[in-house]
Amino acid sequence: MKHLTGISDLSDSDIRALLDQGHDYADALDRGDFRSDRLKGRVIVNMFLENSTRTRTSFEMAALRLSASLINWDAETSSLKKGESFSDTVRTLGAMHPDALVIRSAEYEAPHAVARIVECPVINAGDSWREHPTQALLDTLTLERHYKTRGLSGLTIAICGDVSHSRVAGSGMQIFSRLGAKVRVIAPPFLMPNKFPADGIETFTSLEEGLPGCDVVMMLRNQKERMNEDLIPGDAAFHRQYGLTHERLALANKNAVVMHPAPMNRGIEISDDVADDPQRSLIFTQMKNGVPARMAVLDLLVR
Repeated sequence: MKHLTGISDLSDSDIRALLDQGHDYADALDRGDFRSDRLKGRVIVNMFLENSTRTRTSFEMAALRLSASLINWDAETSSLKKGESFSDTVRTLGAMHPDALVIRSAEYEAPHAVARIVECPVINAGDSWREHPTQALLDTLTLERHYKTRGLSGLTIAICGDVSHSRVAGSGMQIFSRLGAKVRVIAPPFLMPNKFPADGIETFTSLEEGLPGCDVVMMLRNQKERMNEDLIPGDAAFHRQYGLTHERLALANKNAVVMHPAPMNRGIEISDDVADDPQRSLIFTQMKNGVPARMAVLDLLVR
């Protein structure tokens, strides 16, 4: 594995190695063992062309926990603002020989384009609406730790909401299916994808129809920056029709858990009481596990 541009870059053994390493780092962090020298002397460049809180910060934390040096490249102060092409900017960064380049972009398959230019490993931190592989890894790590398993066999996972514009869904469907879960997509017709990146996906157009029998309910926000807002109801109407409430969650299996990649739009795709339910919500646990999951990615790709 040279790059991580999408889940298809990973063999089954790669996925298992990344998750096992993620478990080891999560255990170490839980013990308060916050520092490793495994990437000492290495230089990681974060190249974020889209806004980010969780992904960017957790990659920063992951690099620093592994003793790597970190450069946060800033598009707003770069020569892109002077008219330099994206390709020339990437060639410039590559010429300086970083040990890895982490990229987020709204452009379709931008990480693939970067990987064709530079010699160092390229890590996809969010690619348009296509994929977000490290989010899928941290989500899987979260579920394995919650259920105390290796693999997801026997689980039924529902991915709900704006699936058609979600890079999280694109990667999640692939990895969940490969690890043995049954995957459902629950979305209004106007947010349902035309095709899926994995086989065997069941589709439903309402939570009432799709939630019975589910063990995991992953909600997604409406990505208004990627859609024609005229096609969807207003926020309050959307919540009434498609939002996850405790009443709807009760349709799923008794101990079903709730996930969300965030940012959450509370009161639209998910209610406050569900998002903050200490017994059912794994949302902030997902955020916690972003650091060890991305430590594993950096360790195995860079070291």
